[in-house]
Amino acid sequence: MAYDLYIPDQLYPERALRRTTHLAIGAHADDLEIMAYHGIAACYDRHDLWFGGIVVTDGAGSSQEGLYAQLSPSELVHLRQQEQRKAAELGRYSFVAQLDFSSAQAKTAATEVTQKIASLLHQTQPETLYLHNPADKHGTHIAVLKCCLAALHSLRPDQQPKNIYGCEVWRDLDWLADESKVALDCSPYPELAKGLIFLFNSQISGGKRYDLATLGRRHANATFSDPRQTDKMQALTWALDLSPLLDPKISVESFMQEHLENFKNTVLKSLS
Repeated sequence: MAYDLYIPDQLYPERALRRTTHLAIGAHADDLEIMAYHGIAACYDRHDLWFGGIVVTDGAGSSQEGLYAQLSPSELVHLRQQEQRKAAELGRYSFVAQLDFSSAQAKTAATEVTQKIASLLHQTQPETLYLHNPADKHGTHIAVLKCCLAALHSLRPDQQPKNIYGCEVWRDLDWLADESKVALDCSPYPELAKGLIFLFNSQISGGKRYDLATLGRRHANATFSDPRQTDKMQALTWALDLSPLLDPKISVESFMQEHLENFKNTVLKSLS
């Protein structure tokens, strides 16, 4: 299956993939910019660190209201692809690969999706990987996460990322016990953070203000992260360390059950 590979600085594809140090794999166009801005900012304007992105689905089923209500599904897919390319340019990504699967395929053709992701992971071998989190309430996000985990299991231990973060999109992670949360600083380059989200006008113009919601959540996380300390960051996203799931013997369900039990016990202890 062919896919769209866009390299803003027009480097050879093999080198663009190989230089990637921070990689995010999202279900839809704009997921990367919402959940993995920490990696984008870490690599921005650097020559030793490079951010790469993989978008698994084509976004054909997204809301079509406002300015783009009359677009056909294929026209919407093309528009969203171009918006994602523009984000790669603005954020100075090493590459963005748009795999063009449908949401239905992400859920039902897991083997094919997993193989494509595994191939790109093998070629990039990033140090840090950003994925959807297992508590996300979007079904396509969970399907993509499971494909990513299966792809990671196909790699040798020396090819696997050092850091694997499950990130916020369709559910916040501030409910996690403090010892279970990873704080990802999203404070740098605030105008870049705003600009990246605003590029996806096909999503915003119909009445879903992802721009305001994303930036607002980051600011809220920073302020409400600690009731006693002054704000150490201006913007922050919470993440869950998914590296234990590199062990194929640990299921996603049992992994999350432990975190849910920790949360329950934290609340009950406070009440007692």
